[in-house]
Amino acid sequence: MRFGVFYELQLPRPRAQGDEHRLFKDALEQVSLADRLGFDYAWEVEHHFLDEYSHSSAPEVFLAAAAARTKNIRIAHGIRQVIPNYNHPARTAEGLATLDLISDGRVDFGIGEGATRLELGAFGIPAKRKRALALEAAEQICNMMVLTPYPGFEGEGFSMPCRNVLPKPLQQPHPPVWMACTNRDTIKVAAQNGVGALAFAFLDPEEARNWSTNYYDIIKSEQCVPLGWTVNANLAMVSAFSMHEDRAEAIRRGQDNFEFFRYSQQKLVAEDFVPGYSNMWGEFLEKRGDASDRLIQAALARGEYDGAGIGTPEDMRRHLANMQDAGVDQVVFLQQAGRNTHANICESLQLFADTVMPQFTADLAEREARKQAELAPYIEAALARKQRMAPLAEKDVPVVKAAVRAATPYGAKQAR
Repeated sequence: MRFGVFYELQLPRPRAQGDEHRLFKDALEQVSLADRLGFDYAWEVEHHFLDEYSHSSAPEVFLAAAAARTKNIRIAHGIRQVIPNYNHPARTAEGLATLDLISDGRVDFGIGEGATRLELGAFGIPAKRKRALALEAAEQICNMMVLTPYPGFEGEGFSMPCRNVLPKPLQQPHPPVWMACTNRDTIKVAAQNGVGALAFAFLDPEEARNWSTNYYDIIKSEQCVPLGWTVNANLAMVSAFSMHEDRAEAIRRGQDNFEFFRYSQQKLVAEDFVPGYSNMWGEFLEKRGDASDRLIQAALARGEYDGAGIGTPEDMRRHLANMQDAGVDQVVFLQQAGRNTHANICESLQLFADTVMPQFTADLAEREARKQAELAPYIEAALARKQRMAPLAEKDVPVVKAAVRAATPYGAKQAR
């Protein structure tokens, strides 16, 4: 099993001067620590205007800074908003390739579409068409990274003429593609398009098993027609994360912050919102009451805790074993949420690496080799079903006419 760290860059109110600056700097330090400790992925979202929930509106900047500070951890868009109203596909392709070159081929490309009216409404995106627009754009982004030149495109969401989109990525044919998934329907869409499923849902082991079964059944079926030029058959699931040798302390540090993440997420989707004047953290604490104290007492009475990523090393080992048995390939830890402190996050990362990670990475190469061998014929068949955009022969590339003609060619003498 592989492990990642995940960033929304959440920052509840009330806020003091310098809090945003500290948030970004701390997150970069955490990614650097995760790299040194052997974590596999650093995932960064893209959201816009979601006050108290996410300040990550320019992940390409954050990930470039993370790439410069690290050596091994993969630098992952989890996700990039690919609908052209957010980001023109050519600009996304250029940014991905540049980041891939800077990071020595460590980029993963998660695609998303946005879910809140704060984002969709601001960019003029019709909610009923957002998935179709995202998939259309994502396929063309992959084509832009592969083809020289890109032949051009006329679609629903955008059109552009033939151009050579530069630079090209280091990874060939392009970085692995993932898709944000929040329910079984999107898990199926990811599998049908041959992309990794990045599951933003907090599931019990049985439901995780159902998602994994649905995903891999489709990967192996004729329904799988790759969106990109490769198949990325992987299932990653986001998990809460707070660890301490003392279970009560792990819950005290992590549970409220994790619950606030889910509370703020739901509130932005289901309730009215006044931009710039939210008080979600205060409202959450008032509604939450003494729930954390009651959770701590119940966990201590049982001698274990089923907080799915919150607790002692033994609690975490049990949680991850369930996820591994369910068929999950990667667990992504949501450690930066609510008002969790930088010190607590770093302590949890260190404790996990020291006490839990070795058990789940010892046989990683063997497990992945078996999986690759099992899926190889299905992936080959899926790639054979893909209708690829054909490259243009040089004679067929349209000439871009000059706007004006130079009066005198460079280096030539002017006639008298």
